[in-house]
Amino acid sequence: MTRIESTFARLQAEGRKAFVSYIMAGDPDVDTSLAVMKGLPGAGVDVIELGLPFTDPMADGPTIQLAGQRALEGGMTLDRTLQMVRDFRAGDDTTPIVLMGYYNPIYSRGVEKFLEQANEAGIDGLIIVDLPPEEDEELCIPAQAAGLNFIRLATPTTDDKRLPKVLQNTSGFVYYVSITGITGAAAAQAADVAPEVARIKAKTDLPVIVGFGIRTPDTSREIASVADGCVVGSAIVSEIAAGKSVGEILSFVAGLAEGAHSA
Repeated sequence: MTRIESTFARLQAEGRKAFVSYIMAGDPDVDTSLAVMKGLPGAGVDVIELGLPFTDPMADGPTIQLAGQRALEGGMTLDRTLQMVRDFRAGDDTTPIVLMGYYNPIYSRGVEKFLEQANEAGIDGLIIVDLPPEEDEELCIPAQAAGLNFIRLATPTTDDKRLPKVLQNTSGFVYYVSITGITGAAAAQAADVAPEVARIKAKTDLPVIVGFGIRTPDTSREIASVADGCVVGSAIVSEIAAGKSVGEILSFVAGLAEGAHSA
């Protein structure tokens, strides 16, 4: 059982919803990014999504695109991202870490070498948004064989014909994108999300976590109440971009986490 699977099993046993947070590795710099990451579990974060900076993102809105640019300009690389995970793991061996990004840096490294390094660093799962199910042989299946969860995104446009293909080799949890469009573009609405989550849960036993468009504790609670938990990314990255202190950022995260956990 991976850290992701054991975390969701524990939350389910406790009758609690999950709070998942996203930050970009190396934004605004390695030291600050690592300090925030180390503080996330104490702020109530159940699963950490760590963004891998990439020059040509497709699903990310301006907030996360700019975070990636800041990280790259600061010298962030795949190797430094993996080192950041190792540094986090030196003090926390339980909180799941999901690496979220695009395939190009992994392809350039070589899948076998990357998976070996990811495992050694302490990564538990992958979200690679530009690899569709038709390309599962490329990374998804090797990742599962290496003991990493491969988490797939379902969206409002994933119809009943497409959904089984999306779920086919997914593990850990399903990430439901609450809106059509890019991250940070619109507010998630529980009334719209609830029937879609129910539709997905009718086809899988995996937890369904909802992301995109969640910026406040109230929305965090509302969305978590109709799913197995929620993800917040752009709102947290905006606090980092505004130059807030690590303490202020973690206080903001704690409010969002409390919202989800009170659902």
